[in-house]
Amino acid sequence: MQTAEIRRRWLEFFERNGHTVVPSASLVSNDPSLMFTVAGMVPFIPYLTAREPAPYPRATSVQKCLRTLDIEEVGKTSRHGTFFQMNGNFSFGDYFKEGAIGFAWELLTSSVEAGGYGLDPEKLWVTVYLDDDESAGLWKRLAGLPEERIQRRDKKDNYWHTGQPGPGGPCSEIYYDRGPAYGREGGPIADEDRYIEIWNLVFMQEMLGEVRSKVDFDVLGDLPAKNIDTGMGLERLACVLQGVDNMYEIDEVRPVLDRAAQLSGRRYGAVHADDVRLRVVADHVRSALMLIGDGITPSNEGPGYVLRRLIRRAVRAMRLLGVEDPCLPQLLPVSRDVMKLSYPELAAEFARISSVAYAEEEAFRRTLVQGTQIFDSTVRELKASGGSALSGERAFALHDTYGFPIDLTLEMASEAGVGVDEDGFRRLMAEQRDRAKADARAKRSGGVDVTVFRDALAKHGPTDWLAYTHLRTESRVLGLVSGGEGVAAAGPGEIVHAILDRTPFYAESGGQNADAGHLVWDGGRAEVLDVQRPVKSLVVHQVRVLDGELAVDTAVDAAVDAEWRLGACQAHSGTHVVHAALRDVLGPSALQSGSYNRPGYLRLDFSWTQALTPEQRADVERVSNEAVRNDLPVSARYMTLPQAQEFGALALFGETYGEQVRVVEVGGPWSRELCGGTHVAHSSQIGPLVLSGESSVGASVRRVEAIVGLEGYQYLARERDLVRQLADVLKTPREDVVGRVEAMVARLRDVEREIAKLRAGQVLAASSSLASSARDVFGVAYVGHDAGDASADDVRTLVLDVRGRMPADRPAVVAVTGVAKERPVVVIATNEEARRWGVKAGELVRAAAKVLGGGGGGKDDVAQGGGQDATKVPEALAAVEHAVGQRVTGAA
Repeated sequence: MQTAEIRRRWLEFFERNGHTVVPSASLVSNDPSLMFTVAGMVPFIPYLTAREPAPYPRATSVQKCLRTLDIEEVGKTSRHGTFFQMNGNFSFGDYFKEGAIGFAWELLTSSVEAGGYGLDPEKLWVTVYLDDDESAGLWKRLAGLPEERIQRRDKKDNYWHTGQPGPGGPCSEIYYDRGPAYGREGGPIADEDRYIEIWNLVFMQEMLGEVRSKVDFDVLGDLPAKNIDTGMGLERLACVLQGVDNMYEIDEVRPVLDRAAQLSGRRYGAVHADDVRLRVVADHVRSALMLIGDGITPSNEGPGYVLRRLIRRAVRAMRLLGVEDPCLPQLLPVSRDVMKLSYPELAAEFARISSVAYAEEEAFRRTLVQGTQIFDSTVRELKASGGSALSGERAFALHDTYGFPIDLTLEMASEAGVGVDEDGFRRLMAEQRDRAKADARAKRSGGVDVTVFRDALAKHGPTDWLAYTHLRTESRVLGLVSGGEGVAAAGPGEIVHAILDRTPFYAESGGQNADAGHLVWDGGRAEVLDVQRPVKSLVVHQVRVLDGELAVDTAVDAAVDAEWRLGACQAHSGTHVVHAALRDVLGPSALQSGSYNRPGYLRLDFSWTQALTPEQRADVERVSNEAVRNDLPVSARYMTLPQAQEFGALALFGETYGEQVRVVEVGGPWSRELCGGTHVAHSSQIGPLVLSGESSVGASVRRVEAIVGLEGYQYLARERDLVRQLADVLKTPREDVVGRVEAMVARLRDVEREIAKLRAGQVLAASSSLASSARDVFGVAYVGHDAGDASADDVRTLVLDVRGRMPADRPAVVAVTGVAKERPVVVIATNEEARRWGVKAGELVRAAAKVLGGGGGGKDDVAQGGGQDATKVPEALAAVEHAVGQRVTGAA
């Protein structure tokens, strides 16, 4: 049975049994404590923990998940992978143990013809918590399982909690016996390789207090409403139903592995090291496909860093298998073709997905060349200094600065006969991860402990949010928070977070800045500095008290700055217009991957692999302003996410959407996007739209910036004034300014070339005298010369000319320095006889560059370096002369 069919049967079974089918959330988690969605229950945590009321009593999903903690173990065992899918069914205070166990047994053992999975009941075992007699009894009564196939396990294996105070409860796991070929008899407690876990049923029934460890916690009592959270590993069940040994051999993964084996000429199953690499490739290519499909692009932090690492590990594994040519164009389409059965959007978006992946592979191929050169230089320096191991700092720099994988560093170090301080490297990596997680948490929560806001939501309920319809509301202060704790009041100058019962203020989201405005009350006034949603459904205002005292329960007039809101609406609607214009001009693969809007300004990041031409920029600006001139209607409507997808609405990749979504249209189908921002009523209200910039922000991602509204007019006015001033200075009509400037620049270049020729002539004039004044250094003719203010090209020309004038039958070394733009440069050349004596230009230039506070390198005959301190030029030339003597005499 194909994996896509297993998925379909799961959703249909639970839908028939009264469950709401919930689409998979993004791989990027909406939980500030998580980078990725690591389990099927993550999107349901607010409902399972009662932080938010569940919108349905029963739900089911097939959730995309990603775990990277054990990425180094991928391929080495059958248990470790990165991307996986988790089938789940959930009950929020509805059915409990009997329902969960009944559903699980029915689906697993019903015949294929009846819509089930058709597993042999005799091969199924279960585990229950030590004293969970109720579950054991249900397995006997509902499934007819004998006592010997119901095994008891302790808290370590069969009790679930989040690791924090909150809900917890025993769980019951279902195992499938793969037979004696996979291990010994005795059930899961004897051998979990033979008895493979396929489904875990969690019975949330207790409230936990202090949680000290997985097995050490306080139980405060029973939960008022009991919940069900189950998780079935889709890939694990596919292994069972497809009769394969591990997840790398199922139908959604094996084709990529087979194609990698074909490209490399290796046979899967022949050599363990090759098998590991082929599994890494198959796993990482699929994971990269899914991440890019969710809108992630490679970067040096957060989810983008993980994506970059996955792609580079896959490419590196292929190189170790002997494939030097680009491999992703051969592998990614294979993964698309097997995954599109479950995720059709992968095929529809493949042009964008592949452009991102292929660009990253090409960038890494260049990195490998550069990183190898740096690694070789580092090893040479290490050996020259008598060291035996690369420091953790050096290994981390190779990894962090040049993208060099640590496994590659380790392998090359072993080949070079040196070690690596892995502990130091891991420590630095851990510190970087901790900083990244802290930054992510701070960005998502505003650096404030959200516990107090969760308590406020539980006490007062959701904020009545009226930003779409109101600019002013009569509101009441429900709470004030300062330093993460509730306070009763705040005086002039104090900055606090205010929770209101209702608000017209837009909370920052979807790339749109929060509203500005004021809170006014009898005897006081506060400025609204920021508006956020630290927890879902609760709007919090950061305010600075200007006059009077703001106290809890105060009635306030909450007023948005109308000009600010208008500018924000113009910018956000302008973003939709620019996005549609980009797709008109460049094609449907130019999809938005991020945005930022504030009054008068917008920027939009989109998938594209190269800079826009001047013609393309002009076309995007023209199409955008035509849309403004045409006064297109702007409207918003609500619908379910599946309805919106059928409607053709574009979703911002990486965003998390609920069941009900808001679709914003500009001109009907011309621009139709999921969006929670504020907008103008007609496109003409956007005003002038001027593209002010276009740049790269990463592999396969470009950014356009634009000015809109009154700010757009002012931008054009400044441009007009600049042209007028230039025309006045040049004493030429405005329409002739460009031609006049071009002529001046051409004349200036001619003069600069003439000056360069004169300077080069002056430099070369010294060649003859320098060659004839060479010093004898233990038999080597040595020329050391400071050329003063001379460019690197002039210095190189002089060095080669002097070397050409030296006798060919005597070893000769020429070293010349110059200073260009206040930075010193040194070029060194040796003749053939000097190289026969063992004197190499590359070694000498490093000695000079070290004195100058820089670096350098090159070939044995000519090398170049530079530095930071021009005052050290005499010392650098002396260092070269000393190094020549050392090399010739063999002195240490």
